[in-house]
Amino acid sequence: MAESGGQEKARWITTVIMSSSFQGSDISMCLQNQQHRVRFSDTVEHGSIIFSLSGVAFLLADAQDLFFTDQELILLFDRTKKFMTIHRNGFLLLSAALHGPKEWDVMFRIQQRFLGSNLRILPVHNTAEAIKLMLIIAKTTSKPHLDSIRFRMAMAKTQIVEQSPVWKMLQSQLDCSVSSIN
Repeated sequence: MAESGGQEKARWITTVIMSSSFQGSDISMCLQNQQHRVRFSDTVEHGSIIFSLSGVAFLLADAQDLFFTDQELILLFDRTKKFMTIHRNGFLLLSAALHGPKEWDVMFRIQQRFLGSNLRILPVHNTAEAIKLMLIIAKTTSKPHLDSIRFRMAMAKTQIVEQSPVWKMLQSQLDCSVSSIN
């Protein structure tokens, strides 16, 4: 895949640790097809996907499973609580083909339960969207990319400050003050 200027765009490939419950799933197959190194583990929380080099973890839940009884929601609360004690940078991906009033109610109840924690809840519609979202978050939080983003943000901030009319006015007033002292 060529970028403008004739340079090859380097593919970002990482190791993904997944709950054994994902063996043979669309998610694991898609990640493997993208050349990511997928490892399955019985020791990670059921439904969790960990990008260890990025320091992020995702817990996947299907909103449809949570409609039947409050027991399923309580089980999700317990899984999420355990997940959050292990992973300080965790995301709950709540999957539903359509996020209607019932799905938003489930999301609201989860938010209420974990208010004040560092859990971020993200709605997704399908497997492809979940994978894309996880890879974006994992890539942007990985060390080399994070350093690059920080550098670009610092450069943008510097350019904005230097080109600011307020900054130019202050600089001209400072120049006037210095020349009047001399």
